[in-house]
Amino acid sequence: MIIFFGPAGAGKSVQGQLLAARNGWRWLSAGQLLRDERNPELIEKMQTGSLVDPNHVNKVMGDALARSKDINRVILDGFPRQMTQAEWLVDSKSHHGRDVSLILVLEVPRSDLLKRLEIRGRVDDTADAIDERMRIYRSEMYPILSYFTGKGINIVHVDGTGTVGQVHDRVMKELEACQLT
Repeated sequence: MIIFFGPAGAGKSVQGQLLAARNGWRWLSAGQLLRDERNPELIEKMQTGSLVDPNHVNKVMGDALARSKDINRVILDGFPRQMTQAEWLVDSKSHHGRDVSLILVLEVPRSDLLKRLEIRGRVDDTADAIDERMRIYRSEMYPILSYFTGKGINIVHVDGTGTVGQVHDRVMKELEACQLT
């Protein structure tokens, strides 16, 4: 598995989808999987920037991983978001059969993120929800990255500014350096 980390608007989905299309891999977005459930309570939580119950997200992601067993590599976008989810992902390898091969952290300045999110215009991209998601992201990211570092998982930080193609070239260079392409 390759995991994309970065705040809302960093380009995780775009880069994950490009990698999946280019390599025949599967892109799994926790947010998209949850939106696809069309559950009004979940949608309301997401619109306020609150995190969905981690056990529910684990189940949704676990089911998606199980459906992807025949795909060579899986790209996770927006998961894990909490320490319990990171631990579940590592501890449930027997369920989904995958190791975490690499974590890519897309680094983008806040001003760029706000511009991108304004353009994206998703229903859950309200100003308050964006600020809340960024606050949660900052408070949860560092402990999760430390946990993965302790497990010996390679973490690389990628400059997420510039065009989609420029960022994708940087991502591809990191994957090649890690012998994942």
